[in-house]
Amino acid sequence: MLAIDYGTKRIGLAQSDPLGLFAQPVGTFDREGLFCTLRKLLDNGDVEKVIVGYPLNEKGEKNPMTDVVDRFIADLWETFPVLDVETRNEHASSAEARRILITSGTSKKKRQEKGRLDSAAACVLLTGYLESRR
Repeated sequence: MLAIDYGTKRIGLAQSDPLGLFAQPVGTFDREGLFCTLRKLLDNGDVEKVIVGYPLNEKGEKNPMTDVVDRFIADLWETFPVLDVETRNEHASSAEARRILITSGTSKKKRQEKGRLDSAAACVLLTGYLESRR
């Protein structure tokens, strides 16, 4: 199981353990790097489903970024037609990821590294999905 936190500059990726209990960061990629990584994971049979963070506002309504993510999902399906893609509201996932990084003792310098927050947000998305299945 994978989760993607899509951004126009960086894309965070997280993967679950084989039992679907925990989420761990895979990394942060540009679009080309993400598709290359997805291809490798698919070739290894490591992908059952992909959860894509879906940007909705606090009222659950679409916003300008929602259309960008819709186009990204369409590209995912076009490139990887076998992928089982599901969306999950990502509202406040970055704020939750930031809080987790702070409470885990991650230094401010480490938290400000490009991509750390993106992969942590993907972990938040995946953790929420995994917990909802239990």
